[in-house]
Amino acid sequence: MNYNKIVKAKFIERPNRFIAYCEVDGNIEKVHVKNTGRCRELLIPECTVYLEESDNPNRKTKYSLISVEKGIRLINMDSQVPNKVVYEGLKNNKIKLPGINEEITLIKTEKTYGSSRFDVYLEAGDKKAFIEVKGVTLEENGIVKFPDAKTERGVKHINELIEARKNGYYCYILFLIQMDNVIYFTPNNEMHKELGDALIEAKKNGVEVLAYDSIVNVDSIIINKNIKVVL
Repeated sequence: MNYNKIVKAKFIERPNRFIAYCEVDGNIEKVHVKNTGRCRELLIPECTVYLEESDNPNRKTKYSLISVEKGIRLINMDSQVPNKVVYEGLKNNKIKLPGINEEITLIKTEKTYGSSRFDVYLEAGDKKAFIEVKGVTLEENGIVKFPDAKTERGVKHINELIEARKNGYYCYILFLIQMDNVIYFTPNNEMHKELGDALIEAKKNGVEVLAYDSIVNVDSIIINKNIKVVL
């Protein structure tokens, strides 16, 4: 997954979930934040961020905030990118799905099942599978967690995957860690224990819980390797 026209900037403030103010070449610019999560540990005043300049002259904001430096780490915080990265990873055989050894013959995005819309549907041999993708940006001492805010929608998706598994589908929750060099992934029970409990229940019912990290550059992000999951 590649970006175009990336510029370096200094973060100033974030008045709401969708907008931030950043300093670009000495000018204060209003930019679109492509992540509605809290990201409080990332967007610290005067931190270095990277913006993508839009080619659309009709946009209200000229830039979108893509990534942020946190110490020596570069973290991609674009919440729209994990699905694309996972899709590319599946296409390029970079993702190993437990239970599926056959060649993938069909990959579709945004597939409805029950009252949920899962991120990926695929077929391999006579097997049919759903994958729900969650982007992860929260990191502390090399341990990465999800979520950074309560997500009832996330719990609903997990419960729907459990039902789909009972009905014969292979089901996966894949946490796409939007950085590299991490130790392991674990649910953020301090923030939303219900989601952590739902993941344990999903695992008991045959839903696979996976995590992959990413190689992040200022103008790209690509899936890297499987990361240990601690529930």
